[in-house]
Amino acid sequence: MDEKSFSKFESLEKKLKVFFDNKNLLIQAFCHRSYLNEHPEFKLNHNERLEFLGDAVIELVISEFLFERYPDKREGLLTSWRAALVNSKSLSELAEELGFGNYLLLSKGEKKESQKKEKSYYDILANTFEAFIGALYLDKGYSACQRFLKKHLLKKLPDIIKNNLYKDSKSKLQEITQEKERVTPSYKILKEWGPDHNKHFIAGVYFNEELIAKGEGSSKKEAEEAAAKKALKKKKWK
Repeated sequence: MDEKSFSKFESLEKKLKVFFDNKNLLIQAFCHRSYLNEHPEFKLNHNERLEFLGDAVIELVISEFLFERYPDKREGLLTSWRAALVNSKSLSELAEELGFGNYLLLSKGEKKESQKKEKSYYDILANTFEAFIGALYLDKGYSACQRFLKKHLLKKLPDIIKNNLYKDSKSKLQEITQEKERVTPSYKILKEWGPDHNKHFIAGVYFNEELIAKGEGSSKKEAEEAAAKKALKKKKWK
């Protein structure tokens, strides 16, 4: 990496008050796959492996915190709280608050698309946040990730609990369906397409064998959530 690139990310370190020993890990966390297509001379890889690692670290940190802080709460409720904290919307909002969008390494095409602030841009932000945590884990260890996530992500939890923001469409659909229909909704991925960095899925939600609704998303979870939301609307269940 050249000095200009290093100095750019040094400003991010100062802002976050997190300083990497291995600067390449930090820079790689912000490198989208598309960037490499236009910069074959770039010495680092894209951030997808770091994203994979960071996703697991985030889930463990949040799970451990909830387990210890709320010993009297049932597993299902803790799962819902965790899902509300670590979903793409939550992570992309936090990444935007932290100014991650200013440091993304994207192709010209992706950069142009990102300026529209559409869903694909927020997906990239969420993935970058996960990659950043993966890089932080490799560079500074688990305790540093705990401190960072407690400071920035877990502060959202009180509002999530107070305003019932953890009750997503899948949870609502399951509660109402079990009450009204005496069945538990099930989900199937009906179709998937696209390259690894830009996948799309269509999920179906079923009551027994009956297909109730379909939903589309950039992950299986997102497609299932969209299907549940459409099912609630179709059934006219609030």
